[in-house]
Amino acid sequence: MNRFRRLRVNSQMRRLVRETHISTDDLIYPIFVAEGENIKNPVPSMPGIYQYSIDMLDEILCEIKKSKIPGVLIFGIPKHKDELASSAYDENGITQQAIRYIKKKYPELLVIADVCLCEYTSHGHCGVVRNDKILNDETLPLLSKMSVSLAKSGADIIAPSDMMDGRVAAIRQALDENGFIDVPIMAYSAKFASAYYSPFRDAADSTPCFGDRKTYQMDCANGKEALREIADDISEGADMVMVKPALAYLDVIKEASRYEFPLAAYNVSGEYSMVKAAAQNGWIDEKRIVMENMIAIKRAGADIIITYHALDVAQWLEEEL
Repeated sequence: MNRFRRLRVNSQMRRLVRETHISTDDLIYPIFVAEGENIKNPVPSMPGIYQYSIDMLDEILCEIKKSKIPGVLIFGIPKHKDELASSAYDENGITQQAIRYIKKKYPELLVIADVCLCEYTSHGHCGVVRNDKILNDETLPLLSKMSVSLAKSGADIIAPSDMMDGRVAAIRQALDENGFIDVPIMAYSAKFASAYYSPFRDAADSTPCFGDRKTYQMDCANGKEALREIADDISEGADMVMVKPALAYLDVIKEASRYEFPLAAYNVSGEYSMVKAAAQNGWIDEKRIVMENMIAIKRAGADIIITYHALDVAQWLEEEL
């Protein structure tokens, strides 16, 4: 008879044979930067998460630096929105200003710049709209302009999340033509049309004014299609790929890991908020649940975990040393 319990007899033994490990090196922390001054707005649907104006960013950036989390994923919230998302590629736009600020004061932090138009459009969709239809090819030049603008501002990684076909190739070409050959692309390759994004849309002020995003984000039922999307983005020049959300798509993460490309998983707002709400009600042990979720994502094959839990995870890992 096998005695599996021999290797579970105490905490030291369990640590010795543990197969999956989480470290701060695995984590990226998303932040929301709002145009204006003296802004620290709580996001009601995401306890502990705030919108910050640039003059208030030091508070959260100092925490991130102290935690040794290697980087941030930045989302800008502009005052001006229009049909062509002009603030997205404005050299003095809120995201561009925020990136320059972070790279000047915290040069050791990696800045991943989300590339999508939804926070900047008056209609809230991720592309150009005509007659209530989201146009694919007409959107690509705007995404390219935005990517170049963010790279000029100092972004270390460009991360297109729009899910327009062909956008990785268009962005790669634009970056290369403008001298940013060494700036990598982290593609949101398998981004599903998920109900888990609702709190994010509160935080980023990016809820569509009409319809939904199901014509460009992926059908939640399609795992094989996700692998085709990932393969296509790699062929177009993506340096890293992503599955989003994470917890409901661990099977996709597992399958995606076979490509042997750096693989990110986005532990999204709804996944975060459910844990926080249950913890606030005393229904769960927050630390144990969060760490179990992180291990599940890593065990499935993710190399990088983008999560709003990152600061808490970093603190808990430090306490275990």
